[in-house]
Amino acid sequence: MAARSRVDPRLPGGRAPRVDPVRLGELDAGSPAQFGEDDADLDGLSFTGLSYEDLTWGGRRRLGSSSVTGLTAASWRAPGAMFSGSVLHGLDVLRFAAAGSGWRQVEIRESRLGSAELHDATLRSVHFVGCRIGYLNLRDAAVTDLAFTDCVIDDLDLMRTQAARVALAGCRVGRLETTGARLSEVDLRGALLTDLSGLEGLRGTIISPDQLIALAPVLADRLGITVE
Repeated sequence: MAARSRVDPRLPGGRAPRVDPVRLGELDAGSPAQFGEDDADLDGLSFTGLSYEDLTWGGRRRLGSSSVTGLTAASWRAPGAMFSGSVLHGLDVLRFAAAGSGWRQVEIRESRLGSAELHDATLRSVHFVGCRIGYLNLRDAAVTDLAFTDCVIDDLDLMRTQAARVALAGCRVGRLETTGARLSEVDLRGALLTDLSGLEGLRGTIISPDQLIALAPVLADRLGITVE
C-alpha cells in the first residue's frame, strides 16, 4: 500500500513523515518454532506470546506482511534482516541487534527495548508508537519517513545518519547525538529534549522557540560560551 503524506496536528507546518497505518490481510497462525528456530522467510503470519532467552536469526531473513504480538527475549540478534508491511506489538527485548537491517512500512507499538542496535540500517516509512527505548543506535543509517509518537528514548544516536522527514510527537529524549549527521526536515518540535551532542549535525532540524530557550544553557556549554 502506498504511503501518503500526513501532518500530525501537534506538528504544524513542514512536511510530515509519510507513514500510514499498516493494513494486514488474513494471516495464518505461526508457531514459536517457525519464528525462533527456522531460517525460512516469514510471510503472512501471525505470532502471539513468544518467549526466548537468546533469539538469533541467520542470514537476511525476512518478516513480511505479518504481525508479532507479545515477544519477550533477553536478546534478539537479526543482522541484515528485512522487515516489511508488518506490525510488532508488545516487544520486551533487553538487546535488539539488527545492524544492516531493512525496514519498510513497519509499526512498532507499545514495546520496551533496552537497546536497539540499528546502525547501518535502512528505514523507510516506520512508526514507533508508545515505545520505551533505552538506547536507539541509528549510526550510519539511511532514514526516510520515520515517526515517533508518545515515546521515551533515553539516548537517540544519529551519528553520521542520513535522514529526511523525521518527526517526534509527544516524546521525551534524554540525549540526542547528531555528530556528522546529514538531516533534512527533521522536526523536533514535539519532543522534550534534555541534552544535545554534535551541534553542527543539527543543521536541517526544526525546533520551537520554547525549545531554543530551554536548550540555551546546553548550547552555551557546548559552544564554550560563558553567560554572566
